[in-house]
Amino acid sequence: MSGLRLFSTKGGVAEVAPRLAETEAGVQALVESAMEAMLGVKLLATEYSTGPVHGGRIDSLGLDENGAPVIIEYKRATDPGVLSQGLFYMAWLMDHRTEFQALVRERLGATAASQVLWRAPRLICVAGDFTRYDLHAVREHRRSIDLVRYRLYGDHHIALETVASVAGQAKAPRRPRRSLASAAPAQRAAGAMAELTAAVEEVLLGMGEDVSKVERKQYDAYQRLRNFACVTPRQDKLLAYLKTAPAAVDLVPGFTRDVTGLGHHGTGDLEVQLRSERDVERAIDLFRLSYAVA
Repeated sequence: MSGLRLFSTKGGVAEVAPRLAETEAGVQALVESAMEAMLGVKLLATEYSTGPVHGGRIDSLGLDENGAPVIIEYKRATDPGVLSQGLFYMAWLMDHRTEFQALVRERLGATAASQVLWRAPRLICVAGDFTRYDLHAVREHRRSIDLVRYRLYGDHHIALETVASVAGQAKAPRRPRRSLASAAPAQRAAGAMAELTAAVEEVLLGMGEDVSKVERKQYDAYQRLRNFACVTPRQDKLLAYLKTAPAAVDLVPGFTRDVTGLGHHGTGDLEVQLRSERDVERAIDLFRLSYAVA
């Protein structure tokens, strides 16, 4: 476990000792009760049967913020089988796409079912701890996997810590800059937007080793356990939507905007308008704030 220590300051200062849940079912029930807030995943089914032939039960089936299928497996403490069990169910899921889409259609409607992102399925393992073999194996696998360690504090607090995360895809290399001096105006504009997009991508992927990029038709999401930035292009700028709380920053007209309750592609209530690489530099602290809360 990490060196994090929690203290209560009510009526003095006293350390709140971390503990594990009484049962695996207790961990599952707690996470499932607030899965969107904790993991950014909509719960579709709990204890989902994989049928008489396969003979298993998936702890939780869900759909993340970008429409990717998610399998979540729980263990009360350390269990060396959690990763292999989750991957076993992942193989089942990829062979039963029609069944999963029918479940999405039943729970969330036909539109959500038609937009399931099959190229980026995810496995999230929530456990009291993981073995060093788990930490090594997850980095060698081609799937998107998050190992999340939990601890309970007192009667009303749970801490989740991502101890290993892989994106299941290679990070994009930095694109070389091109000379635009001799290009036509339209080509210069397109080239400038391509360079701006590359600069934003480089900064967001560089926030940490646990960041992955998920490409959707309308936007690109940059994700830890949850999305922390969604970037959508416009003709002359990029719009980045962040999980940073708008009330926590000084809004600047023409640069940042509170879009709470307003429709837009992706997730996040703070809109950042990026027209140049100088704007990207201005936005770095906002990116970091959003990364920290994801």
